[in-house]
Amino acid sequence: MTTKTKAFETKDALDLYKKIIYTEGKAGRRMDKKQIEEMIDLAIKQLGYSYAPYSHFHVGAALLAKNGTYYTGCNIENAAYTPTNCAERTAFFKAVSEGVKEFQAICVVGGRDGVLTGYAAPCGVCRQVMMEFCDPETFQIILAVSKDKYDVFTLRELFPLGFGPADLA
Repeated sequence: MTTKTKAFETKDALDLYKKIIYTEGKAGRRMDKKQIEEMIDLAIKQLGYSYAPYSHFHVGAALLAKNGTYYTGCNIENAAYTPTNCAERTAFFKAVSEGVKEFQAICVVGGRDGVLTGYAAPCGVCRQVMMEFCDPETFQIILAVSKDKYDVFTLRELFPLGFGPADLA
């Protein structure tokens, strides 16, 4: 059975966005179910901001900084394709543009016309951006369809031979 979720309700996204969750940021610390569910809710709400007139594939992301602040993102397409920005990078660039460079986890959701039927894993470019700012052994990537259907991976699991700053040292 396939779970379908359509979420273009964004009215309370700002309230959830403003909510801060305290996180110790310890290496390898797994988030509790409540934190994961809150990140899933926030990522789903971002689907309503997605601009996807060409692919119709809407993606939302919620990035949790180690200081407990959420940064959200949605995909933003462009007719020229190359200037398109993924939801994950939108969230990372928002955080970095505000001076935040330490992260604990990201939740990513997506589907055609905003209907979530399967996982929407980060593309290679997004994984590369994650390698720039995150410890691949501890950074968690939550891929979700709903609060009841999700999996948590480390960046290393999704990008086993990733190239990062340590490779240039």
